Amino acid sequence: MAFAALLAGGMAIGFAGILMRLSDVNPLASAFWRMALAAPFLWAWAFAVRRQDEAAKKRTDFTRALILAGIYFAGDMGIWHLSLHYTTVANATLLSNFAPIFIALWMWIAHRVRFSRIFVVGMAFALIGAVMLVGTNASGAGHAAGGHKLLGDALGLSSAVFYAAYQLVIKDARSQYSTARLMAWSTTITGLALLPFALTAPGNFWPAQAAGWVPLLALALVAQIGGQTVIAYASAHLPASLSSVSLLIQPLTAAVAAWLIFQEAIGPAQMAGGALLLWGIYLSKRGS
Repeated sequence: MAFAALLAGGMAIGFAGILMRLSDVNPLASAFWRMALAAPFLWAWAFAVRRQDEAAKKRTDFTRALILAGIYFAGDMGIWHLSLHYTTVANATLLSNFAPIFIALWMWIAHRVRFSRIFVVGMAFALIGAVMLVGTNASGAGHAAGGHKLLGDALGLSSAVFYAAYQLVIKDARSQYSTARLMAWSTTITGLALLPFALTAPGNFWPAQAAGWVPLLALALVAQIGGQTVIAYASAHLPASLSSVSLLIQPLTAAVAAWLIFQEAIGPAQMAGGALLLWGIYLSKRGS
């Protein structure tokens, strides 16, 4: 059930790029509003389950893990959205999903974790599938500053480091906190960290029309609550390495959603890449 929840959460996050494109605020502002609009719902949930947390001996105090989760996720969100100004959406999406490599390296270096051969093969297949899925579009200059494409690619890869760190912190913190309290705090801290950058970034901070709030609210409900919150729940029951590989379902979801909503064609190479990605996730699950 936790693995199914993880895949569902990853698929929900796959819609984040689509919803961000539909919003009329600057990219950093859309990331901020995603947190700001989700936070009240998460805090209402956290207060509603406070007695259950105490009965289950879950922590309700404020610790460094909550700060780290918020800061790391803010780094991931801010750097990824910034990378979109310098490179293509495909490049940024592909490079930001290299988090499994960094998590596996960290687990091996810091904890001497040995991975089974089938897990490593599955991770390799999933990453190759992601490259085939997104890599067909991962070329050309960014839409904002073509001469700085290399910088944009570097930022996209840097966001994967922050996302890997976020996943590791969430994995550890979920053993101490309930999903509701952990996500309420981390989402709030992420929003506060993003606010000054969202205010100073080029473009609108506030939606130009009332209808502009719809994609932002959808970002909060679908990507943050339906995505990251469900993933935080699942992370308590799954190895961090498996979780990170399984979240490669995101670019597949984004490709299918773009095909359905924006009529962006999916070629044979992308179809083969999507199939290989799913096969890699299956092998990683078997090898965990």
